[in-house]
Amino acid sequence: MKDTIEKMFSLGLGVVVAGKEQVEKTVEELVKKGEVNRAESKELIDRLVKKGEEARQQMETATADRQWATREDIERIHERLDALERRDRKDE
Repeated sequence: MKDTIEKMFSLGLGVVVAGKEQVEKTVEELVKKGEVNRAESKELIDRLVKKGEEARQQMETATADRQWATREDIERIHERLDALERRDRKDE
């Protein structure tokens, strides 16, 4: 179970979405179930939070590098496409 939780959080999204408090709660439940001992729980929390922070930074970098089309951009593209199609029909 510990490996499953760690793999899930390794993706980073779990920690990014859940936050440190949720990670602590989840790890505490694992301690209560005996799947993680108390000594390794802090290390596990720190490792998962660190992975989550790294994933958050990667997502921010990835989205900052992209330029998203605005509604106006899309409307201009549609207008240009319509004009090209009209011109193409006239040439036939």
